[in-house]
Amino acid sequence: MQAQGIIHAENLVKVYNGKIRAVNGVTFDVRPGEIFGFLGPNGAGKTTTVSMLSAGLRPTEGRAVVNGLDVSVDPDAVKRHIGVIFQESTADQDLTGRENLEIAAGCYNIPAAEGRRRATALIDLMQLKDAADRLAKTYSGGMRRRLDLAMGLVGEPRVLFLDEPTTGLDPRSRGDVWEMIRDLVAAGTTVLLTTQDLDEADRLASRIAVIDRGRLIDSGTPAELKAKVGGQSLDVRPAEPGELATVGAIVAEVTGTGAGVPNEHDGVVSAPLAAGASGTETLAALSHRLGQAGIDVTELGLRLASLDEVFLTLTGGK
Repeated sequence: MQAQGIIHAENLVKVYNGKIRAVNGVTFDVRPGEIFGFLGPNGAGKTTTVSMLSAGLRPTEGRAVVNGLDVSVDPDAVKRHIGVIFQESTADQDLTGRENLEIAAGCYNIPAAEGRRRATALIDLMQLKDAADRLAKTYSGGMRRRLDLAMGLVGEPRVLFLDEPTTGLDPRSRGDVWEMIRDLVAAGTTVLLTTQDLDEADRLASRIAVIDRGRLIDSGTPAELKAKVGGQSLDVRPAEPGELATVGAIVAEVTGTGAGVPNEHDGVVSAPLAAGASGTETLAALSHRLGQAGIDVTELGLRLASLDEVFLTLTGGK
C-alpha cells in the first residue's frame, strides 16, 4: 500500500445549504518537498478544497490529513504546522514590515525574543532589509508579496498553501517570487499552489491536479498531462498576417485533422498532429504546400501541447 503524502485528501466533499456540492469526492496526495499545482476554472472548487485542507472549513464527507494530523480531529494543531498565503495581502498597511512579522509570530504564540529573531531572519531571506522599518503601504507590489510570504513562514511551517502568489506582479517581481518559492522547497517546505497562471504552474509545479465542477478530472506531471491531451502540435506563423486564414486551410489539408486554428492576436496557426503521423514528413509536406502557394513564413515547427491547451481541453474550454 502506498504511503500517504504530507497532504492527503481522501474523497473530500463539501456541501452547502444541504444541496450544493462545491467539492465532490476529491482525492490526491502531495509528496513531501514538492510544489503541487492545483488548477481549475473559477468556481471549480479549488478554494473550498484548500480551505478544508488548511482547517478553515470542515469537510462534509471524506478525510483530510496534513503532516500526519487529521484536519477534522485536531484543526488547531494543523494550523500550527502550516502557512497560508492568500491572494489578497493580509499585512497591516499602517505597520512596518518588521512589525507585521513580529505580530504574526505572536499569533503562533512564539515568545517575543524568538519572534524578533525570526522576523529579522525572514527580512533577510525575502530581501526586505532596506524596507523593513517602512510602512507596508509604501511597498511596491513585489515587496508586499515578499512580505506576505515572510508572514506565512514565520511559524516555520512544513506545509505552505499559496493562493495566486504572483497576481498583478511585473515580470521581474514574478520571477523573484518564483525563485524564492523554489528556495523554500529546496530547504524542505512542501507547497500546494493554486493559480490561474498556467505558465506559473508549468514552471513551478512538479505535479498538477485539475479540478472542475468540484471533481478532480486529471493529474500528473506537466509533461504527462501534455502528452495525454495532445501529443505534438504544429505552429505556423505567416510573414503576412493577412494570410492567416489561407495558412489555416493549408494546415488543415496537410495534417488531415480538419483543424488549423488561426490566432489573430499572436499571428500563428496551430493544429494538433494526427496520432501516429511523422512530424518530419508533415513539416516537409507543409513547407512544400506553402511554397506552392507563395506564402512566406517566419515560424514553422512542432511542440508539445501547452498547459493552456491541456487546461482548456480538460475543462471544456472554459
